[in-house]
Amino acid sequence: MATLNSIYGLFPDPDSADRGMRALRAAGVGANQIVVMSPQPFEEFEFAQMDRKTPMPWIAALGGLIGGVSGYLLAWYTQVAYPLPINTGGMPIVAKWPTGIVTYELTMLGAIIATVIVLLITGRLLHWKFDLYDPEISQGKILIGVTDPQDAARADLEDRLRRAGAESVKNTRRSSAA
Repeated sequence: MATLNSIYGLFPDPDSADRGMRALRAAGVGANQIVVMSPQPFEEFEFAQMDRKTPMPWIAALGGLIGGVSGYLLAWYTQVAYPLPINTGGMPIVAKWPTGIVTYELTMLGAIIATVIVLLITGRLLHWKFDLYDPEISQGKILIGVTDPQDAARADLEDRLRRAGAESVKNTRRSSAA
């Protein structure tokens, strides 16, 4: 059993949550330790920009490329794999239009599957237990917190969150499976 230590503040509005985020960064807290949860997107604020960079477009393009090559090879092989000589009447053995259709469809399938997999992983949708959550988020509060803060900095972080405008600051020490 490992213990999850965290400290977080519940903010009533996005302006105070933005101040809380800046206060945590000024305290030297790394971006990988900061947790942000809100009931709705606030794209114009700094705290909403934390998870903006994603490899999703590149991975989707790679999935499309792999799907397209696989589709072409599948269509090509099914047309040339017949063991007997085929009389095609002067037509090419590998027909362009059917091969193009299969290539296109598997290109799209590869891109879609890659996108869904990346979405599930980067959006942490496969993570069934949230490490940090408070029911007040569903009532409109914005959670800005720190996972695994140093014990020496805990009091300073609480004070910074309160001064930034947090309505309440909470500590958690829950046990979770290691």
